[in-house]
Amino acid sequence: MNWYVVYTKPRWEKKVADQLNKIGVKCYCPLIIQIRQWSDRKKKVEVPLFNSYVFVQLEDLDRNLVFQIPGVIRYLFWLGKPAIVRDEEIRIIKSSIESPAISEVSVAPFKIGDKIKLDSGAFSSQDAIVREISNTHYTLVLESLGCVLKIKYK
Repeated sequence: MNWYVVYTKPRWEKKVADQLNKIGVKCYCPLIIQIRQWSDRKKKVEVPLFNSYVFVQLEDLDRNLVFQIPGVIRYLFWLGKPAIVRDEEIRIIKSSIESPAISEVSVAPFKIGDKIKLDSGAFSSQDAIVREISNTHYTLVLESLGCVLKIKYK
């Protein structure tokens, strides 16, 4: 069975995960502890690691089961197909969150000027600098190859 990514309404991740478990769908919503400050106090709060995402593991034929749950909007797609997350990647997320050596975890999007290492495709293991970010693509500079790479996404 494959792991898929379900896109939820904002701040519905935990509710959706609970409801999916109740109908027998195996799901995973990675949660982290953050300290939030109000005007009069600080409090530890459990929040999702990925905003509006819940991972579900089910057969391809059963993918429509998730739409029975209020708060589920759609599946996350990659290259025109539902995005599949490997078991290894789910294990890495779980072990990283549970590791006592890691005190704080957060997810942030790329920013212009960030240096990244490409991990797949024709330019795998190449270092790149993010030059431009738009609603449809990233523009990356591959200095070692002397070229500019434009990556489209949906």
